[in-house]
Amino acid sequence: MSPGAVPAAQSRANCDTSMTKPTTGDFTKTPGWLDWFTGPSTPTFKLPPGSVDAHCHVFGPGAEFPYAPERKYTPCDASKQQLFALRDHLGFARNVIVQATCHGADNRAMVDACLASGGMARGVATVKRLVTDDELQALHAAGVRGVRFNFVKRLVDFTPKDELMEIAGRIARLGWHVVIYFEAVDLPELWDFFTALPTTVVVDHMGRPDVSLPVDGPQFALFERFMREHTNVWSKVSCPERLSVTGPKALDGQQHAYTDVIPFARRIVEQFPDRVLWGTDWPHPNLKDHMPDDGLLVDFIPHIAPTAELQQKLLVDNPMRLYWPEDVKG
Repeated sequence: MSPGAVPAAQSRANCDTSMTKPTTGDFTKTPGWLDWFTGPSTPTFKLPPGSVDAHCHVFGPGAEFPYAPERKYTPCDASKQQLFALRDHLGFARNVIVQATCHGADNRAMVDACLASGGMARGVATVKRLVTDDELQALHAAGVRGVRFNFVKRLVDFTPKDELMEIAGRIARLGWHVVIYFEAVDLPELWDFFTALPTTVVVDHMGRPDVSLPVDGPQFALFERFMREHTNVWSKVSCPERLSVTGPKALDGQQHAYTDVIPFARRIVEQFPDRVLWGTDWPHPNLKDHMPDDGLLVDFIPHIAPTAELQQKLLVDNPMRLYWPEDVKG
């Protein structure tokens, strides 16, 4: 067993559907919810100093930060203290905390985490058309640097594109960017809207490609063209645990997890080395099949960014340039 790896029996216990982690407040966890992994292994891969976990979340705690009435799921709590403990265990220096859909446009849990980080976390918010300029300025002061537009129909209700474009125009004046979450089959329909956005655009999880299709096939070629023709578009090469069809899973010390995702992510990293980000996606909302060991997810990184130069760009230089430009020495 690799150093720090969790024994197989414990690993299986951590990723089963028993509801072992609490959901506080007047909330009942979604039946079958997979709780985040307890006791992640120590990564074998040593992260470059100053690495950023550029995609993670906080959930509640529900008793302090209630979940939104319009939510599509109710998770177990995942607090800022637990997120920061994971950051330190894995060897990251900073976090980018993305507003979770279970909180809707109530950004208080995310903002609270950013404020508690001592400047070591930035945020990506969800806002509505009625948000005031003062509210946007308060979010900016707390560390928010982007908004997220979610087009995954099972997670959110439809928002008219004219409303989203109006929001994009307003946040562009703050120097923020737009994070977009969509599935690969929807890219043709959303192309004109995405390419009209007036900001840097960051795609979550490579636009969720179907990795059972060829990496050289037309679906992924369209995403590559999207990035190639629009130099304001960045991509997170994260969430192999969501995209993988054949695995193997990041459990039980597995050092070669999600091999079917590697060709897709590596291609994006090598083609667009200055416009890629990586994040754990902790606490991994809405996984159905298994809950990965976050230490083994870190060990996935050198498979998609095989050189020290690519790792430095992916984990340090790019997220710092996007989220902490004031700390980047010119």
